[in-house]
Amino acid sequence: MTRAAEARAVAEATEAAAAESGTAVPAGLTATDTAAVSDALDMLGIDGCLPGLRHLSGRGFVAGPAFTLRYEPVDEGEPGPAGDFLDDVPPGSVVVIANEGRTGATVWGDVLSRVARHRAVAGTVIDGVCRDIGGSRAVGYPVWARGVFMRSGKNRVRLRAVGSTVEVCGVAVAHGDLVCADESGVVVVDRRQAERVAELVADIREREERIVTAALAGRSLAAARREFGYHGLARPVESKPWQP
Repeated sequence: MTRAAEARAVAEATEAAAAESGTAVPAGLTATDTAAVSDALDMLGIDGCLPGLRHLSGRGFVAGPAFTLRYEPVDEGEPGPAGDFLDDVPPGSVVVIANEGRTGATVWGDVLSRVARHRAVAGTVIDGVCRDIGGSRAVGYPVWARGVFMRSGKNRVRLRAVGSTVEVCGVAVAHGDLVCADESGVVVVDRRQAERVAELVADIREREERIVTAALAGRSLAAARREFGYHGLARPVESKPWQP
């Protein structure tokens, strides 16, 4: 396939991905935290946590369907222009960039952050690095990445695929899966499991609130944890001993 044909294919894939990324976020996953989501996935025996990513800008909890991108290195002497995908990212989506953990060249900067913020994109997750982090922080746009580095990715990497299943920090992320992120990190929920995860998150948060309320009222923390089944949160859902 020629470079021109590859570029057309990526453009067509980007348009198709935009049309397919309308996964709804269950109400129980719109205002929670990644710790509760991670605990829910533990109860289902699913590993969706993305290790090694740092929260670099933005505040609070973010949840939205993944808009997936995959970058690859360019061959020596070949052009590698900046990826033109942002125009097709639906509002509320989380841009997920698989760059194989590369730290020597960036795939995101403040121009993208400023435009994404204006267009109500929920945030960006990068298995790699970003730059211009001050600009992202200035507009409050949420970014998670392995770190920050100033060198451009132009003519070093290129956008290879849009809307496909990608590997991020060793975890498979499908286009449209739910991405949940906050100051503690990033966790991905298979969209087919989203409603079940939301139910478990509600259960977890209720238990924890009851434990804290009881402990602040004078109960021992150990007794409150036993009463409300705290230690059962690490077990598969079939063995939960406590019911509210």
